[in-house]
Amino acid sequence: MSSQRGVFVTGTDTGIGKTLVSAILCRAWHATYWKPLQTGLADEDGDTPTVRDLAGLDPSRIIPPAYAFQAPLAPLAAGDLENVTVNPGRLVLPQVPETLVVEGAGGLMVPVREDMMIVDLIERLNLPVVLVTRSGLGTINHTLLSLEALRRRGVPVLGVVPVGPPNPGNERDIAHFGKTHILFRVPQFDAITKMVVSELSGHVPSLDVLQQQISQ
Repeated sequence: MSSQRGVFVTGTDTGIGKTLVSAILCRAWHATYWKPLQTGLADEDGDTPTVRDLAGLDPSRIIPPAYAFQAPLAPLAAGDLENVTVNPGRLVLPQVPETLVVEGAGGLMVPVREDMMIVDLIERLNLPVVLVTRSGLGTINHTLLSLEALRRRGVPVLGVVPVGPPNPGNERDIAHFGKTHILFRVPQFDAITKMVVSELSGHVPSLDVLQQQISQ
C-alpha cells in the first residue's frame, strides 16, 4: 500500500457521480482533493472547483490537476488535440499530511496514453478504490466487470457507492456477487448543494473502518 493515506474514486462510467462522491468523502474525512487528469474545460470549469465549493475545502487542501485539457474526451484523445502526451512522471502521488481523495477520469478502461489506461494509473498510485455506480438497470453487469478488472490487478476495493433512486435488489446482488460492501448511498436530489454534501458525509464510514474490513 502507498505511504500516502487515501483512496482513488473511480466509476463504472462517465458522468456517474464521481465528483459528488469525492466531495462527500473530502467533507467526511477532512481530506485533500486531487484530480490528476481533467478534461472538458471547454464546456465547464472542471471538477476541482466543484469539489472545493461543495466540500467547503480550504485552497490548501486542493492539489491542481497534473493535466487539464479542453475537449470533453478521454485524456488520450483530448491530449492529442492539443499535441500533448501525458507523462507518467507527472502522475505521482502528492504527499500530504491529510487523507488524499484522488478522482479518476471516466471509467477504468479510459485511455490516458497509448500504453496506459485509468486502471493502470490506479495500480501505479497504489491506493484502494471507492467504486461509484449507477443504482438502476444495467448496473450489476458494469459494476461486477469493474470489480473483476480491479481484482485481477490486485487493487483493493473499499466498496461501492450507488448513485440514484434506491434499488435494494441491485445493491444486494452487487455486494453478494462482487464480494464487496455498499459504503453509503447517494439518492437523487433536485439540486446538489453544500448542505446536501454535508448531510451525506455523515453517512460515510471512517477510512480506518473500511481498511479493516478489506484486510479481514
